[in-house]
This record gives sequence, C-alpha cells and structure tokens, in this order.
Amino acid sequence: MAKLKLGTLIDDKPVKVTHELPASVHRDLVAYAELLARDNDQPIGDPIKLIAPMLARFMATDRAFAKLRRAHQVARQRDG
Repeated sequence: MAKLKLGTLIDDKPVKVTHELPASVHRDLVAYAELLARDNDQPIGDPIKLIAPMLARFMATDRAFAKLRRAHQVARQRDG
C-alpha cells in the first residue's frame, strides 16, 4: 500500500474553528480517514480531526511559506 502523508494523530489542546466544507471534500476526508485507520490500525472516530494535521503537514512542506516565514522572523528580530 502507498504511504499516506499523515501518520499517528497527536493529541493537543484544540482551538475551535468553524468552517463549511464542500461535500466532495468531506467525502474525500471520510475516505482518507478510513484508509488511514486501516493503514495505522488506529480508528479515526471523526474525520474532521484530520483537518488540523493535514493543514500542518501542508504548511510544513510548503517551501515558499517556510522561506517567507523565516524572512519575516528575521525582520521582526532586527526591528524589534
């Protein structure tokens, strides 16, 4: 089986966010949760719990975001 980008979910203090998803995205999220649960032998009670780790993974692997974030942090340190 192909390696999924998400692994075991980490339990962390949540921040409440409300957002509507298109039905097609929700269906894909449910399917992803089913595959992840089967791949990791870890049941996913609520597929919505995958959104945060997916966003975190996306941002962690976005090179342009990382570059701009580092530049912003350097500027803040220099100015602050």
